[in-house]
Order: sequence, then C-alpha cells, then structure tokens
Amino acid sequence: MTEKIKSYLGIAIAVSVIVVAFSTWSYVRSYGDSIQPSSFRSFSVSGEGKVVAVPDIATFSFTVITQGGKDIAALQKQNGDKASKAIAFVKGQGVVDKDIKTEGYAIEPRYQYYSCTTNSVPMIGSPNVSTGQACPPPDIVGYTITQTTSVKIRDFSKIGIIFAGVVKEGANSVSQLSFTLDDPSSVKNEARDKAITQARAKAEMIAGSGGFTVGRLLSIDEGGASPIYYESAMKSASYGMGGGIAASAPTIEAGSQDVTVNVTLRYEIK
Repeated sequence: MTEKIKSYLGIAIAVSVIVVAFSTWSYVRSYGDSIQPSSFRSFSVSGEGKVVAVPDIATFSFTVITQGGKDIAALQKQNGDKASKAIAFVKGQGVVDKDIKTEGYAIEPRYQYYSCTTNSVPMIGSPNVSTGQACPPPDIVGYTITQTTSVKIRDFSKIGIIFAGVVKEGANSVSQLSFTLDDPSSVKNEARDKAITQARAKAEMIAGSGGFTVGRLLSIDEGGASPIYYESAMKSASYGMGGGIAASAPTIEAGSQDVTVNVTLRYEIK
C-alpha cells in the first residue's frame, strides 16, 4: 500500500513539474511578444491619401495709415474714424463680429534728418584741416498711425465688393488674401482613410508575392496632414499704399487645395 502511495505521489509531482514548466514557458513567450511582438517577422508598408478640397473661408487684411503732425490725438481720431467706417462697411456686407479682428495698432514718429558737410581748407605748410559744424540730431516732425484689421469672408460672392468698399472708406492697403477650410478635420479624416486603405492593399499584394500571410497590425504611424494651398487669382484691381479704388470690384477665384496624409503600417508575418 505504501509503495502505491509513493508511486502515485511521484506521478503527481512529475505532472506538476511539467505543468509549471509549460506555464512558465507560455508566460515567457507571451511576455516577450508583448514587449516586442514579431520583431524579427514583420514588415511595413506606406500609403498616401489625398483629397481635393474647395476652400470655404477667405481671409484678408486691410490697413488704415494716417500721417500728420505732432497732434497725436487728432491723428488717432482721423485714423479711428476711417477704420470704423471700413469695419462698418464690412459688417454691412454680412460679416459677423467674430470674423473681424484688429491685428495691429502702431504709432511711430517721423523724423527730419539733416545733411551736414565738412570742408577741407588747405593751409600753407600744414596738412589739410577740416572745418564745419556738427550735425544736429534728427527732429520729430510728426507721427504715423497704422491700424490693421483681418477679416474672414464666408460668402465668396462678397469678396470683390468688400475689397473695393474698404478702400473707398479709407483703407490704404488691402493684402494677404488667402483661402482655407473652416474645419479641415473632416477632410483630413477622409485623406487618412484613403491612406490606410492604400497601405492595406499594398500589404496584401506584398504578402501574396512573398508567399506569406498578413498577420496582426502591430503599429501605425501618421506622417502628418499637409494642405497645399493654391494661389488665388485677383483680377481687375490693384490696391496698395496709395489708396484709391478701381473702376470695378476685383474678380476673385478661390481655386482648390490638396490635403495629403501619409501613414506607415507595420504588420506581423504569418
């Protein structure tokens, strides 16, 4: 009886050792895979997704520049009146307050500089001696006030009218016209989906050619979304520092832009 118990006990111990060893091996293997899954049996593919988007926002800035004498308060009032009229015109065209922003306001002195000359008078028996008066420092003769306002336009049919109107109301410069998307995230998501679909198809093709099967997706990296802006066209008018207004409002073409997303997928080889 004792011998049988010893035999059963030995078998139980052996089985326990085997179970523990197998469990340890499985745990080590799983842990190794979790740290660096299939590090020596994986491959990567890349994909690019591009979406052509039509901009829905136009942005530009206009500047009111006022030059005058030393009465800063009078210059500020003159500049502020013109800027207020231009902004009121913009609002009258349906642009809401949140789309109008003062970008900059500056008061800078204007100087008068003096041109001074020195005369060299030769003297007998001695080297030339320079004579003349020292130049006085420049004087402040007045000030220049510059106020710049940025505007977002959502109704593209109003762009030319607004351009012409702000100049008529006193803006000396209209510049930095650009077109963009108010919410680019949806377009980026669409481009990303295209990039991932392209990368998946490439992975299947490579696996088929290489005689293996695509396994788990191990990692995904995105190279970033890069919108490519196309230059807009502005015809029939030219606005600048001289102010003034053309005979008709300019014709504006918004064009389009490409939004591109690049991704890299790494798959397990099975």
